[in-house]
Amino acid sequence: MAENDIVDENPAARADLVHIRPFHPDDLDAAVRVDRALSGRGRRGFFARRLDHAVHDPAAFVGLAAEHDGRFAGFILARIQEGEFGATMREAALDAIGVDPALAGLFGIGRVLLDALANILRARGISELATQVDWTNHGLIGFFSRTGFVMAPRIVLEREAGERVPEAGADEGQTGDETAESIPGDRPRVRSMKRDDLAAIIAIDRRITGRDRPAYYTSKLDEVFNESAVRVSLVAEIDRHPAGFVMVRVDFGEFGHTEPEAVMDTIGVDPRHGHEGVATALLSQLAANLGALRAESLRTEVNWDRFDLLNFLNRMGFHPHRRLALRLSLN
Repeated sequence: MAENDIVDENPAARADLVHIRPFHPDDLDAAVRVDRALSGRGRRGFFARRLDHAVHDPAAFVGLAAEHDGRFAGFILARIQEGEFGATMREAALDAIGVDPALAGLFGIGRVLLDALANILRARGISELATQVDWTNHGLIGFFSRTGFVMAPRIVLEREAGERVPEAGADEGQTGDETAESIPGDRPRVRSMKRDDLAAIIAIDRRITGRDRPAYYTSKLDEVFNESAVRVSLVAEIDRHPAGFVMVRVDFGEFGHTEPEAVMDTIGVDPRHGHEGVATALLSQLAANLGALRAESLRTEVNWDRFDLLNFLNRMGFHPHRRLALRLSLN
């Protein structure tokens, strides 16, 4: 999310003076200019990867541009998600919005963009739009409050990306699509994720959740190899067979963040290999890899009532982030 107050606009949106159309590759330079004016830093790589993802997988992306008098006036970008952070329903993540500072406050452009996005998402059968915002960004928080967003039942957590993962403690228990702690001893072998891991990942997820989600993991694997600026997703093996996985993106630009960070949105351990240190081995290797890449932080989200998972992540060095998780009901 663009971390500035430029969408804190006149609530009397003048949709008749604003033309909304799809965001396309020719908008890249204009969007980068607007974003640089707002944040003080151009995020060309972020916008270029989003556009590339939209071309390869249009069903997983919505991008809109606003024009006033034929002039590029703003943008809004959202991704369609199904399963990230343990979610059980399809939702959209609003991760960038910006309005030309010269037009901010004049025509309600931010509100018009958001309304247009909401209409498209409803037509796709999506009932919730999620985002994050820094709690110190009062202008953007005010905009979201006025447009119907409320606090989501999720906690945003982070840890220093390359900080060493503590050694495992007493026991490990499989919970949802993440895992609790692990027994000390020989660790599983951890390696980089490959495209031909797809079938094994789907099978592990099925054992965890009781659901078949081939479309979700096909999309996630495509994202791992095509959208992320750096490939760091991992698979843990026991006896040369996949026993767990973690899907991570390294990028900058999401939700307005301007420094390199990693986002962990899916981690799973085969229930048949509980109590074998799989989750700890995955996070330990991930931390080592991220340290070498000089990523700033590792971020994730957890439902507030996932006490087992929160306890595990706390032991792994995660702590509350200063970002707030918000959601907008589209029903």
